[in-house]
Amino acid sequence: MSNSSKLSAKDRILTLLDDNSFVEIGALVTKRNTDFNLQAKEAPSDGVITGYGTIADAPVYVYSQDASVLGGTIGEMHARKIAKIYDLAMKCGAPVIGLIDCGGLRIEEACDALEGLGDIMTKQVLASGVIPQIAVIFGSCGGGLSISASLNDFVFVEKNGKLFLNTPNVVKGNNVDKCDTASAAFKAECGAADFCIEGEVETLNAVRNLISVIPSCNEDDAALSDCDDDLNRLTDDFAGEAEDPAVALADLSDDGFMIEVGKEFAKEMVTAFIKLDGITIGAVANRTVLSKDGKAVEKFESKLTANGCSKAARFVNFCDAFDIPVLTVTNVDGYASCMCAEKKLSKEAAGLLAAFADATCPKVNVIVKGIGSAYTVMNSKASGADMVFALEGALVGPMASDLAVQILDPDKKDAKVQSEYEKLQLSAQAAARRGYVDSIIAAADVRKNVLYAFEMLYLKAEDRPGKKHKAF
Repeated sequence: MSNSSKLSAKDRILTLLDDNSFVEIGALVTKRNTDFNLQAKEAPSDGVITGYGTIADAPVYVYSQDASVLGGTIGEMHARKIAKIYDLAMKCGAPVIGLIDCGGLRIEEACDALEGLGDIMTKQVLASGVIPQIAVIFGSCGGGLSISASLNDFVFVEKNGKLFLNTPNVVKGNNVDKCDTASAAFKAECGAADFCIEGEVETLNAVRNLISVIPSCNEDDAALSDCDDDLNRLTDDFAGEAEDPAVALADLSDDGFMIEVGKEFAKEMVTAFIKLDGITIGAVANRTVLSKDGKAVEKFESKLTANGCSKAARFVNFCDAFDIPVLTVTNVDGYASCMCAEKKLSKEAAGLLAAFADATCPKVNVIVKGIGSAYTVMNSKASGADMVFALEGALVGPMASDLAVQILDPDKKDAKVQSEYEKLQLSAQAAARRGYVDSIIAAADVRKNVLYAFEMLYLKAEDRPGKKHKAF
């Protein structure tokens, strides 16, 4: 089958799932409404195919909207079939994958369709943090359905898919020729889509890859796989690679395995899944250089940004919900400074701090550079990290030395103040003496130290005060 061909709703399911594993549910269900001569229109399966099967032998529930049937629009029975899939998935503790190609609400069914969409979204909210939810957009996903898609943990958009609340031509001052705000590329850049992939088969294979490394539900054990990589393998290039965590994390991971999440959004913050001794690890890291083919193509300040904090907090919350251990590679010395950042950066930074502090999954931090409260936000010992490592020569402290001197020696009379401050207050050794860093390690030893730290934390159990409200 050609990768460029448009698959049918059924073919998408069969491509996604293991061979011969799909079992359809509700194949005979169809519309009940007869308004506006709707009874004269054929609606096999009411425009959505639902059922269950396996991916890498693990059970999943799936629905696939059929744009060839009434445009794939959502009607009463269409929505009821999807809601039923959620009910079964919650009972069985299995992920839900939605293959979306929808013309919106079926206007002939009016409030029945609207109520059906609301029912689906409510079930999504109740399932959040209990089972993984993935939306895969192949065709149109607009209006209220875009909110439903965004309630998922991960959103894939095939290159030709469209995701929008308002169409591009409705957006004030815009038209589709000026900026296609519904396009996959645009949604990936603004963070509404976690993955933008060309080709339907390639997109479905990427979903299979992601499902294979995350737990089936919040009570499932961590996703494990065989590891043939040397547990004590040295990472000699880590110090240089740390500027681009996409490279450094692949170096740390078993056999270079890495799935980067949201790679087109807030590129100064990298979020990814890696493997250490076969265990899935969620990684969050600050980026200062984006490289391609070994060459730097884009540079960033070692600062936290509002978008970067938001991206990381959402990822950490997912990892914590499913007890996936979190590794951070911290390389920050402050916050972005501009009018735009001042609008919401403190709020988003607070959200990231809350995500780390509230998380009870195993948490390990590797410090390349950690200065000021930006370091505190990035999984510091104070915000709940179980183990904190610092690279040899790492800077750890409250303020850069040139700024500290202006406070400690405003008249600049003592040339020794800066070097004394760097020794006493701005070094990994100083932080380690106070217990804020557990160990200072060579860059070549990062993999084995981090790996063994997570193995030590494998059975970690930690409680939080019972509460109904989360701060962020």
